[in-house]
Amino acid sequence: MLLACGEGEPRSQTERMVDLRTVRSGPDVQAAELNGAIAKQPRNPVLYARRASFHLAAGKTDAAVQDINYAIELDDAPGEFYLIKARALRTKGQLQAAVAAAADAQKRGYNPPDLHLLLAEAHLAARRYDTSLDYLDRVLREQPDNASALFYKGLVYAALRDTVQALDYLRASAARVPRQPEVLHQLAYLLNANRQPAQAAPLVERGLHVDRQYAPLWYDRGRVFDLTALPDSAARQYARAIRLDTALYRADYRLGLYYYKAKQHAKAIPHLRRARRRSQYLPNIGQMLAESYEWAGQTQQAWVAYRELVKQFPGDKHYTFKVWKVGQRLPQPVLDSLKEVYGAPPLPRRAPVAPALSFDSLPSRAPALLTPR
Repeated sequence: MLLACGEGEPRSQTERMVDLRTVRSGPDVQAAELNGAIAKQPRNPVLYARRASFHLAAGKTDAAVQDINYAIELDDAPGEFYLIKARALRTKGQLQAAVAAAADAQKRGYNPPDLHLLLAEAHLAARRYDTSLDYLDRVLREQPDNASALFYKGLVYAALRDTVQALDYLRASAARVPRQPEVLHQLAYLLNANRQPAQAAPLVERGLHVDRQYAPLWYDRGRVFDLTALPDSAARQYARAIRLDTALYRADYRLGLYYYKAKQHAKAIPHLRRARRRSQYLPNIGQMLAESYEWAGQTQQAWVAYRELVKQFPGDKHYTFKVWKVGQRLPQPVLDSLKEVYGAPPLPRRAPVAPALSFDSLPSRAPALLTPR
């Protein structure tokens, strides 16, 4: 995620006792440099707050929370301390606690653009889009060129499906921070989603030139190849994205879809399974996984997968029939134990007779669910 906050660490007369000009580069090193000063002044809240900021920049969120809580325990007056706490809590995903800490800062008369930006991002993450826009507008009134505010405003409009405004704000953000991979990814992702791969491609390449380890951009590159009818090249990009970030479920889904279409069902299964664990609402994910199990000879897993589809789409005759058909291939003790765990599905309205109904003659399948593209 784009960094939502800039500077804003507390400064005071006591901080001048630490010669920050001697601090070497890197937040980890900066935090370590403060240890000696804290040992000499163990009751100085500003030093703990400063170190909390460095811990946060280094990704040591728990250490940051511990330091800023102690700083507030020593002195609960500075609103700046609560902004640092809000940042740390937001990083931990504790949205409500982060908003509460930001409110504590406001109660103390501390209302900088950074605070409004954090609140905007927190409300965006909680899908409170109107509130997020209100805070973003406050930031942009004071700082019209704030790249982070423009970026988040683009994301809000993308969530609201206002593609024109979303692209405008994301482009404005990219113009101000042309080397920020997350901005370039979100812009390319939205362009690909709207079938504009020719515009997305140069943004992807620019981002990869900055950071070749940024997995979402390899996913975007795969989508560019997919949308230009180069599926083999696309699959290689998705595989690289997964190697860099195993939580990137869209890449798993796309690679699973590639293997499914190629009838390489055994290869499709692990990707479709991981993608489904992350999201139940990918188009036809359950159907493809069930069919892949069946074609790969994993009959028991196929029965379970079809049974889940019956629960998801009650009354669908095709899935009901598939549960019955696959169940006929299982030993009766195994089938009985599965029914005991998952429940016996309803029988098809009309019992199949030989020759069995062909796949194509069955009723149409349940419609695909909407998902990110």
